[in-house]
Amino acid sequence: MDERTLRKIEGHLRGTFANARINVVPRPRQKDSAEVYISEEFIGVVFEDEDEAGSFMFEMAILAEDLP
Repeated sequence: MDERTLRKIEGHLRGTFANARINVVPRPRQKDSAEVYISEEFIGVVFEDEDEAGSFMFEMAILAEDLP
């Protein structure tokens, strides 16, 4: 993903979740996805949608150890 696309996704996530601390950064070896962080904490990955050009999927795992 290019820098412009990363900023568009980042802006969308910040607005959707009302959190200006969300950052979207490129993955070192993969061009079709990016990592999503809140401040320094990794929260998930955004992937390009293979079926619909210009669309993306956000995947976030919730670990049992993180639940109360």
